[in-house]
Amino acid sequence: MSNIIVGLDIGTSFVRTVIGEIVDDGSIEIVGVARKPSSGLRNGVIVNLETTEKCIREVIEEAEQRAGYEVVTCFTGIGGMQIESMDSTGIVAVAQRGRSSREISQSDIKRVHEAANAVQIPMDRQMLHLIPQEYIVDGIGGYKDPLNMLAVRLESKVHIITASKTAIQNITACVERARYSLGGVMLKTLACSEAVMNQDEKNLGSILIDLGGGTTDVLVVVDDAPVCTCSIPVGGNLVTNDIAIVKGISTEVAERIKIESGCCWLEMLDHDEEVIIPGIGGRGPEAISRAELCQIIEPRMEEIFTMVRDEIIHKTNLTQLSGNIILTGGGAQMLGAVELAQTVFGTSAVKVGICGNLGGIEEEYRNPEFATAVGLVLANKNMAGMKTGRKDRNREVRGDENRDSLLKKIKKIFF
Repeated sequence: MSNIIVGLDIGTSFVRTVIGEIVDDGSIEIVGVARKPSSGLRNGVIVNLETTEKCIREVIEEAEQRAGYEVVTCFTGIGGMQIESMDSTGIVAVAQRGRSSREISQSDIKRVHEAANAVQIPMDRQMLHLIPQEYIVDGIGGYKDPLNMLAVRLESKVHIITASKTAIQNITACVERARYSLGGVMLKTLACSEAVMNQDEKNLGSILIDLGGGTTDVLVVVDDAPVCTCSIPVGGNLVTNDIAIVKGISTEVAERIKIESGCCWLEMLDHDEEVIIPGIGGRGPEAISRAELCQIIEPRMEEIFTMVRDEIIHKTNLTQLSGNIILTGGGAQMLGAVELAQTVFGTSAVKVGICGNLGGIEEEYRNPEFATAVGLVLANKNMAGMKTGRKDRNREVRGDENRDSLLKKIKKIFF
């Protein structure tokens, strides 16, 4: 028996799975990776349970075959317009009236979090995360861990992230119908930050931009705590649609051309390079330059980065961050994405988020599109311990009895 953690990223364009194993020294080793084109989602929202469930089952089974493990439980992420966030403050008395200060205990920290969480959350939403930003001890702020400090009064500033209850229920239903148990749901960008953001970047202040197919999700981290989480309802699919409309081709062909020949920074191209646009309906193929294709793509990508910049300015009062802007997701792989972001944000501190080397024979996970799935594995390392085992690849993955028992395991989503 081994401890494994499974990260499942249910995206608009692809569903990705990463299986990590906790080895003897306590570190994570990636032993299985798989991805498949997704179906049943629109702009990050599940619109067809049956096709999404089938896709989840197929991608996890492929990762199982590569890893040689049978998966029972997985952790998944959520993002897009289903997410909302707010800041809140709680305050509690540590010492009783008329008495001198005493040491802050773990129960005091729990109480101040409960006080900060005493906010009105709509009935159709569920709290996903409550993340402390800083603690204020007797009026002096900047503390990250006030445990055992002498105090009369304790305050806490927190960042609260909520998600649509319906969206979480749909994710749970799809995973369980695929015959797996859901260990927890986590904000996608928060998981990404675990995979591609180092401690200095978290402390100095960095922006993570996850360029997905249906949405662009953003996380701003300062002093090792989120200060802004937001989502832009546009993504790579709009770039694909632009190509399809301008050139009069199907979205499938436009997507392939975008992936193979797309660029969003004109200065990087040799203007003599050509792209063949296949003809449809008896029309002959057409040869265009990559520069002409770039002129379709670049304005839309620039619009996405501009919307992200404006949303961050609108939601925060940050004037300068000393860390990096980190690009993840499938859109981060487009040629010129870094250069375009540098221009829009007015900084050279832009990079593509690549996961660290976590060993194993698979190298596919060292790619910005797998940042969420790898981050889910890393973030949920302490939740390992679910029943797993080395499986016989020539046998059925699980029988009817095992299926029935799994469907009865309805986990509480506590992330």
